[in-house]
Amino acid sequence: MRIGLAGVGRIGAFHAATLRHLDGVDEVVLADARAGTADRVARELGLRAVGSVDALLEGGIDGLLIATDTMSHAPLLRRAIAQGLPTFCEKPVAAALDETIELAELERASGVPIHIGFQRRFDSGYVTAREAVASGSLGFVHTIRANTMDETPPPAAYIPTSGGIFRDCNVHDFDILRFITGREVVSVAATGGNRGADFFTAAGDVDTGAALLKLDDDSVALVNSTRYNGAGHDVRMEVFGEKGAIAVGLDDSLALTSAETGVTFPAGPRVHSFQERFLPAYQAELSAFCEVVAGRRPSPCTVYDALQAFRIADACELSRATGRSVSLHEVPEGLR
Repeated sequence: MRIGLAGVGRIGAFHAATLRHLDGVDEVVLADARAGTADRVARELGLRAVGSVDALLEGGIDGLLIATDTMSHAPLLRRAIAQGLPTFCEKPVAAALDETIELAELERASGVPIHIGFQRRFDSGYVTAREAVASGSLGFVHTIRANTMDETPPPAAYIPTSGGIFRDCNVHDFDILRFITGREVVSVAATGGNRGADFFTAAGDVDTGAALLKLDDDSVALVNSTRYNGAGHDVRMEVFGEKGAIAVGLDDSLALTSAETGVTFPAGPRVHSFQERFLPAYQAELSAFCEVVAGRRPSPCTVYDALQAFRIADACELSRATGRSVSLHEVPEGLR
């Protein structure tokens, strides 16, 4: 199969390096809006580049991977759906909720498979936690704790376009919460604060966020994030049940130091980026997309799934801004 990749910045180039080694992929073709960028990455990886995204879409590809800037995701998804082209799209689907709803409705009406890039669904720890919940071995689940903690902040110019910490960072936690529990969030109470650079405050954002979520089975989830975790990149989830508990991310790379005498865990080394933390998951995710393109499986993470995570993030941003608890009924869903 021939896979076209639109956008070869940090994550796009990372995906291109993975795609070239996957079984069943005969050719990876690159395009980027920035002059010369696709040519440079193609030379580095031994791939082929074309001069524009238009040329990519008109070049007879079997599947499309979108890793461009956020504002171009929705227009490219519309074009791919119109062509009946199986597509992988990095999150977010769109910058706004109403456009995400529109694309979820378009996906459902068209039947074209769209796979959204929530790579934690392919991480072995999260998959094992999901199986533990589904098997009933934990009994009923009453509490979940999840965190996404970046070692250092992104560039200042990125923050005004990020959508806020809950949409940018914790949206992954919201998606994987739904994936593991099979439940929906019904209400949120969120807050945040700034102890770091002034550009977060200037953009109306926070560098640290926290949210209390209530699920439709009366269980609760505590979710937090920060842009300043100097100990390392730390993404974890703990699931507590009536009969047992399970943790994801509790290994020797854990970015914590024990205060207890004689304890040597975790031994390290620590990880320092999301690519390092989730490399096997990213590889499994793109292998799954190739199966989608080949028609051997449905999308493992649809636009509808992305919409539900976006709605939770929107509710958290509203709660943070207003200082009150927010029901998910207050956030439009569409697809009625």
